Amino acid sequence: MAQLTDIAIRNAKAKEKPYKLSGAGLYLLVMPNSKKFFRWDFKFEGKRKTLAIGQYPETSLKEAIAILAKAKEQLTQGTAPKSMSNAGKRREEARQMEGGATFQNIAFEWHERFLDQWKPDSAERIISYLKKDIFPYIGKHQIADIKAPDVLMVLRRAESRGVLHTAHRLRTVIGQVMRYGVATGRCERDPTGDLKGALPAFKTTHRAAVTNPTEVGALLRMLDNYTGTFVVACALKLLPLLFCRPGELRNMKWESVNFQTAEWNYLVTKTQTPHIVPLASQAIDILNELHLVTGNAPYVFPSQRSNNRPMSDMAINAAMKRMGIDTTQEITGHGWRAVARTILDEVLGFRPDFIEHQLAHTVRDPLGRAYNRTSHLPERKKMMQAWADYLDRLKVSEINNIVPFRVVAR
Repeated sequence: MAQLTDIAIRNAKAKEKPYKLSGAGLYLLVMPNSKKFFRWDFKFEGKRKTLAIGQYPETSLKEAIAILAKAKEQLTQGTAPKSMSNAGKRREEARQMEGGATFQNIAFEWHERFLDQWKPDSAERIISYLKKDIFPYIGKHQIADIKAPDVLMVLRRAESRGVLHTAHRLRTVIGQVMRYGVATGRCERDPTGDLKGALPAFKTTHRAAVTNPTEVGALLRMLDNYTGTFVVACALKLLPLLFCRPGELRNMKWESVNFQTAEWNYLVTKTQTPHIVPLASQAIDILNELHLVTGNAPYVFPSQRSNNRPMSDMAINAAMKRMGIDTTQEITGHGWRAVARTILDEVLGFRPDFIEHQLAHTVRDPLGRAYNRTSHLPERKKMMQAWADYLDRLKVSEINNIVPFRVVAR
């Protein structure tokens, strides 16, 4: 078996899919977002388990090997290993010295305790909720002093941003931390139970969207082979690349497309706020071809009846139906937003706030201020190119070489 070395770990580059580097009795899990985790698989009472040893470089290879040795000793003594890295222990001790039983300290302790039970991307998402939406408001409160109105204030802030589903998730996370506080004797009760009915029910709108990469690749190939008008064919190819709202795409104007900076600037229809869409090289190629045909018109996708009007708001879905795509079960023009959001997060590993910015959703900083349209623009440019490259691979990849993913309705 190959030996893990510091040099090999440092040089391990992110790939499209998570992969492992094994050695020294453990393995390093390298994620598509470049994060690296030490792990050890073992069996306890006939069941396969995984020990989360630590994240590199916060946990060094030397520390990981030492933790592994202690874990194996625990296993021989009939105890399921639940070790924490030395770095993690130092962080926990420092937090306890700094603020005692604050919500933030208990939340970090809870997160560390259950880390080995979550997938890395799930653990990262939970810590993002805590740092972005919870800690700025109740993080420094003593956990025993937190009441239902304090929690409701946190939830209302998310609700006011128009992300009701996030508000419900925040309530779940806060409740889990509070119940951990009860179990460990740091508070007496979980107040989130008192908030039942305080938030409007989140009704998921299920827009038709494909459910696995095989279907995505097949649909992309169908769109590429569309035999209708050239203008609609270009719209069908661009929509998956840009995952904007279909109405925003059909109203795209040439004056808003900057070929030099590879950007499309427009006003978001829902909020009337400026937005920037970085254009991948594939999108630029499509627009260059289309410019030869419609470049003299104000609209990129003009109506067949008048160059001074955009194409019909039904053109994209109607074209899909003519190709035999069931827009009630498979995909709609709007459904590409859900597909992109899922793959960028769960497969390609991009930060959720980058994705939310690109979807033109309102994203606020800890003080409640909305980020401007240029926020994270360099990172979003890289993300959009990676997305376009991934779609190209889906069109040609063998079925067994594609990582399955789950589509979440948005």
